Amino acid sequence: MSLFAMGFLLVILQPSTGQFPRACANSQSLLRKECCPPWDGDGSPCGELSGRGSCQNILLSQAPLGPQFPFSGVDDREDWPSVFYNRTCKCEGNFMGFNCGECKFGFSGLNCTERRLRTRRNIFQLTTSEKDKFLAYLNLAKNTLSQDYVIATGTYTQMNNGSNPMFRNINVYDLFVWMHYYASRDTLLGGSNVWQDIDFAHEAPGFLPWHRVFLLIWEREMQKITGDENFTIPYWDWRDAEDCVVCTDEYMGGRHPTNPNLLSPASFFSSWQVICTRSEEYNSQQALCNATGEGPILRNPGNNDKSRTPRLPSSAEVEFCLSLTQYESGSMDKMANYSFRNTLEG
Repeated sequence: MSLFAMGFLLVILQPSTGQFPRACANSQSLLRKECCPPWDGDGSPCGELSGRGSCQNILLSQAPLGPQFPFSGVDDREDWPSVFYNRTCKCEGNFMGFNCGECKFGFSGLNCTERRLRTRRNIFQLTTSEKDKFLAYLNLAKNTLSQDYVIATGTYTQMNNGSNPMFRNINVYDLFVWMHYYASRDTLLGGSNVWQDIDFAHEAPGFLPWHRVFLLIWEREMQKITGDENFTIPYWDWRDAEDCVVCTDEYMGGRHPTNPNLLSPASFFSSWQVICTRSEEYNSQQALCNATGEGPILRNPGNNDKSRTPRLPSSAEVEFCLSLTQYESGSMDKMANYSFRNTLEG
């Protein structure tokens, strides 16, 4: 299964990832509406000669759309990825990837038959060398172009229905920043009109599964560029925390000594450029974020709107959330009450 076809996992939830394999970011693939690249192992599309997969018509959900999006045929993310491709690789067994060239999560080996358990760890339980290695991996991802994926810099219409491809390179870290932006961006309706009440990754049942797959794919890409098959994403257990204890130069960057909105110059994150932060500008131009650097990271922990988020959740509140047995309830969107997903998302 490919990055851009991740929606197949969650088709009833209508998610979108917006990823484009480099091998299919060309007019030939777009005009044919087919993305079935060869697997390097045998040179056949989707590794068909090796029994890895085959090129198939995509399957779309027949479930009716919800009332939250009163349009049809105006957003490239509707029935993803059918606007761009209606034939993609369908992988067999434990194979996945845009050309069925990878193993499904949790499997490894030449034929993807070996179970592999990896454990994510608390960042404060890492040794100094392990922590430094993690930060070095992040920096590597920020400075390494993705070999397999590119981003779209225009809509399908702006690409003249595929005859004028609009794609560009992006580094591995920003690929996932852009992916998150693309799934949650506003819908461009033409002219200066946009529809803001839409989000394919948040405030609906797809929130948890979308982000779970998002993190799994990011973890996999980090393993690929570092050559570290055992890499896992560390986590911060923020229950009952009174401040941002990871916001130090030893970890994710401390506060600048004179400007609380900036990171400390002692953190290498202070040299990073952010992307995809100017949604109003993109909307006014009827354009997509093109991943151009937009300035340094701005962060001022503790200076949030206390009326909306007075503090981080307590252990008791987390336990209450985990006790809820109904995953989703009510209107199946951000107005739903007392469901596990809605409570967890806040």
